[in-house]
Amino acid sequence: MSCEDETAELLRRAGHKMTPQRLLIVRALRHAGGHINAAQIADQVRESYPFVDVSTVYRTLDVLKRMRLATSTDMGAGDVVWEWAPEEPHHHLICSACGHVVEIEHRYLVDLEASVRKDFGFAPDMHHFAIFGLCRGCQLAESADADAS
Repeated sequence: MSCEDETAELLRRAGHKMTPQRLLIVRALRHAGGHINAAQIADQVRESYPFVDVSTVYRTLDVLKRMRLATSTDMGAGDVVWEWAPEEPHHHLICSACGHVVEIEHRYLVDLEASVRKDFGFAPDMHHFAIFGLCRGCQLAESADADAS
């Protein structure tokens, strides 16, 4: 069974139709190889299906996210990016100064997740998390600028 067939079956079992547009959206996201925004997905889908509306893309992405098949993250560039949900959750450190992104493993946030559950009785969605700050290079540059002043 192909990955698209598996996804179609999951969607059907959850009560969603697998339309040609939805299949193309799933294929574009699944084979993006990383983060992609909705406009990029719509552009890819329009190569095969010119009349797809971006609202169809957003609705499909929302369904996939609710089913935990896709994740969305605001990476600080002004647009939410989407990614096919990896087997293991991962997260990102994003430099607010230069925009450099480092992917980190979920193990760094396991204790935070447990503490939030214990202390607040709250079940956080920790599948795809972005942490903003300054990378080492920008910290050094900022420190050098402060020393020069």
